[in-house]
Amino acid sequence: MTKILHILNGDSTHTIFKNSSLPGDVIIWREMLCEGPVVKDVGSDQFWKERYQYFGNELGIEKLDYFDKTIKEIIQLEDVSNYKEIVLWFEYDLFCQINLMALATYLLKSYRKDIKYFLVCTGKEKGKSQLQTLADYSSNEYLYQKKTKLSRNDFLFAQKAWEVYVENDINSIKAFDFNQSKKFIYLQAAIDQHLLRVKDEDGLNQIDRKILKFVNSEIYSKKELVKELLYWQKKDTVYGFGDLQYEKHINKLGDFIVFENGKVKLNKKGKEMV
Repeated sequence: MTKILHILNGDSTHTIFKNSSLPGDVIIWREMLCEGPVVKDVGSDQFWKERYQYFGNELGIEKLDYFDKTIKEIIQLEDVSNYKEIVLWFEYDLFCQINLMALATYLLKSYRKDIKYFLVCTGKEKGKSQLQTLADYSSNEYLYQKKTKLSRNDFLFAQKAWEVYVENDINSIKAFDFNQSKKFIYLQAAIDQHLLRVKDEDGLNQIDRKILKFVNSEIYSKKELVKELLYWQKKDTVYGFGDLQYEKHINKLGDFIVFENGKVKLNKKGKEMV
C-alpha cells in the first residue's frame, strides 16, 4: 500500500479524520502564525525562539508544552523520505492560509520528486451559500477525492508569498499578486482580510472597532462579547479566529474599555471612538 502522510490543520480536524477510512499517518499543525512574530526561515532556531517567547509571554503556555504539542509534531517533516504521498488539509480562512504558506515553505526544504503532494482546501462548494470548513463534511473520503496536486512551482510561490507576508511592508503586500497560483485560491482573500488588521490613525483596526461598536450597543460579559464576535466573523469575514484570539483583542483595548461587575463597558476615550 502506498505510504501516505496527512498534515491536518488542527486537533478538531483530527477528531473527524479518525472516523474516516483513509489510510496513512497523521501530523497535526498546531500553530497560529497569523498572530505574533514570524521569520522567513520556517523551522529555524530563530523561528522557534520567536514562537516560544510569544506563546510564553502572550498566552502563558510553558516552553515544554509548546515543544511537545507543536515543535515535536512539525519537525517530523524534516524527513519525509518514507512517504509516497503527502496531503495538506486546510481551510479558506486567514488563520489556515497563513499556516498553509508557512507549511509549504517548510516542506520545500525536504521536497522530493518521488513524492506526490496534494492539497485539500475547503471553501466554496456548489449549492452552498456559505464557505465550508472541514467540519462541514461528513466524509473525508469525499474531500480526498477532490484533492489538488501541488508542484514544486506551487511551493516556490507559497514561499515567496510567505516572505512578503513576513516582511510586513503594507505597500509590498498590496502590490504582490497572491492570486498567481491557481492552487491557493483563497490566499488573496485571506491577505485582504489581514490588511484590515492594520492599525489606523487612532491605533485601532477592524476588529478593535467592531469590539467597541458591540460594547457601545449592548452590555456584554467578555464571554458574550466573544460569542458575538465569532458570529460576526462567520457572517462577514474570513479571519477564522477562535475564542482565545478574540479574548486577546478585548484585553488589549484597556485604553478604551473597562470591566465592571463582569461586564464590558466603554470608558470616555472608547465612547469618542464610536
